[in-house]
Amino acid sequence: MTNTIPKDVFTFFKNLEKNNNRDWFNDNKPEFKALEKEVKAFYNVIFENLNTHDEIDKLKIFRIYRDVRFSKNKLPYKTHFGGSFHRTKPRLRGGYYLHIQPNNESFIATGFWEPAKEDLMRIRKEFEMDDSEIREILANKNFNSVWGDTFVGDEVKSAPRGFAKDHKAIDLIKKKQYIFTKKYTDKEVLSSGFLNEIDSAFKDIRPFFDYMSDVLTTDLNGVSLIED
Repeated sequence: MTNTIPKDVFTFFKNLEKNNNRDWFNDNKPEFKALEKEVKAFYNVIFENLNTHDEIDKLKIFRIYRDVRFSKNKLPYKTHFGGSFHRTKPRLRGGYYLHIQPNNESFIATGFWEPAKEDLMRIRKEFEMDDSEIREILANKNFNSVWGDTFVGDEVKSAPRGFAKDHKAIDLIKKKQYIFTKKYTDKEVLSSGFLNEIDSAFKDIRPFFDYMSDVLTTDLNGVSLIED
């Protein structure tokens, strides 16, 4: 069990950033594999912790190799670790993400990165009909002291097709993603309390997840969409 991120992870990525080529990486691959093993163990502890207060059916740790086929950036390797935790569908919705990167670029994220077309429409329709409950969640002092009081992510410029530009909830309706992020310094990531900090922050997102899960498993009349 690994309860901390090894300091050498940041050192390795800083060196990789200066030497992002296959020769250097292959020469240093044994070090990377050893660090990767420790970091995967850390992610697995998060997975176990989450399952004490949520239901997570999958942990996905992303590979270090970049897909450069359609990118202008042809550097072959990522200079960070990333891993996502998927809540058990269809009853539970939303997900968690941890990003480990040097130079104070680490962060955690929660929410809905790429909602399906049907889910996005359902969310927008809910906000069009009644935005009071989501506003109450966002305004909660405990919640926004951790996650802030607004979503980050992409949005349309004015209003999605079929929605009024002057609707009182247009700031919510025009979102294409419903994400919250929280950044950490290198010092915070390497601290002994980082694991507990992540778990505490993930617990604090639950009012939002509970609400969104309810929205996405019912129609606009509140009738369940999940078959018994």
